[in-house]
Amino acid sequence: MIKEQLETVESNICRACSKSKRNREEVTLIAVSKTKPVEDLKEAYACGIRYFGENKVQEIMDKYPQMPADVKWHMIGHLQRNKVKYIVDKTAMIHSVDSLRLAETIQTEASKHQVSVPILLEVNVAEEDSKFGLSVKDTLPLAEQISTFPNLQIKGLMTIAPFVENPEENRWVFRELKKLSVDISEKNIDNVDMCVLSMGMTGDYEVAIEEGSTMVRVGTGIFGSRNYQL
Repeated sequence: MIKEQLETVESNICRACSKSKRNREEVTLIAVSKTKPVEDLKEAYACGIRYFGENKVQEIMDKYPQMPADVKWHMIGHLQRNKVKYIVDKTAMIHSVDSLRLAETIQTEASKHQVSVPILLEVNVAEEDSKFGLSVKDTLPLAEQISTFPNLQIKGLMTIAPFVENPEENRWVFRELKKLSVDISEKNIDNVDMCVLSMGMTGDYEVAIEEGSTMVRVGTGIFGSRNYQL
């Protein structure tokens, strides 16, 4: 099933790229493997997937030693400061930086481990009370503060759009994040690179790609629905 689902996702990504006159190489597919067993991840790996996204530190810790060394782990969920030390040297990117205190903790732990950590600033574009993330207006000031941290590299922005039945309803969210990334990029801040836009999930990744996404986070579309009781 995973192979077939991946083929469908790939086809959709190619169609969205073609529609928006973009190269397929501009979009990275992150397979969101939260709650899924390692067997499923290995099946996706066998199909060529190398980027996996997890919401919880514990799942990265559990799966990291069981998967091949060339897997790139992306921390896409809310990250508690007391858990940073466990994954700072295991993740290819942390998508969910939304406060100066969290950034300071990542900097401290990255320095201890002598690693440089690529991060994204999480922006709550739709200002949903149920979601983490910075407001649009607070994003640039935080980027300026974090830009001085020697072990952090700001690579772009991430957002989690609202759950909607019609993905077109989220087009404005993706456009807003793209606009914000352009505005920040034009400031030419040292150590701030807006090359990554992590936006779009199973329900709306095609629209997100059309609006400039460079990373789509697809879970259910690849692995099927989740059992959160596990």
